Amino acid sequence: MDACLFDLDGVITRTGKVHAAAWKEMFDAYLRERAAARGEEPVPFHLPSDYTRYVDGKLRQDGVRGFLASRGIELPEGDPDDGPELETVHGLGNRKNVLVVDLIEHGGVEVYDTSVRLVELVRDAGLRRAVVSASKNCAAVLASAGIDHLFEVRVDGVVAAEEGLPGKPAPDTFLAAAERLGVPPERCAVFEDAISGVQAGRAGGFGWVVGVDREGHRAELSAAGADLVVDDLVELVEDR
Repeated sequence: MDACLFDLDGVITRTGKVHAAAWKEMFDAYLRERAAARGEEPVPFHLPSDYTRYVDGKLRQDGVRGFLASRGIELPEGDPDDGPELETVHGLGNRKNVLVVDLIEHGGVEVYDTSVRLVELVRDAGLRRAVVSASKNCAAVLASAGIDHLFEVRVDGVVAAEEGLPGKPAPDTFLAAAERLGVPPERCAVFEDAISGVQAGRAGGFGWVVGVDREGHRAELSAAGADLVVDDLVELVEDR
């Protein structure tokens, strides 16, 4: 391999649980409001199953749309600038973002030290490095964690929106990162904890796809196309 493409949440940073909590808070509140208006009993957003199946690793609007479809709910798309009070796909996505930004600002950003060590090792070995994330907060998270200098290229939710790139499980964001690094996909390794991200790595024809099992989904990551599944990237780091 000549390059390594890393997902952010759940692979490099410990923000996966923050995102999951924000998604649950947003969806549960919306489902309560909707059910009350219709005289129904709300069915809450389930962790970890609904998070893993519908939103983990995906662009924000894809997550909203996918989960609502699972409940038979269809909303207008709206506009990316919709306020969080609006009942649209983008409005609910922005409502979730307000929550996650608040959680990150008050709780800070923790990293997986072993993952940072691996990034440092591949840098020292001369491999190219990119971070590929669905989050529009990727740059802020990297800066908050003090690790933005470790990555030469960042393809995130902001870049995807600007360039019209479909999110994972489509491979386009990973392919865009590889192109920016000047490395063909077959010479790139992908590191992902989300099933949708592993599917994207496999669909893009990348040379090596590593699934990082943080939540006990080893079988699902393997089935999605991971060449190797590890519990932590420490398994790939030699003692030095």
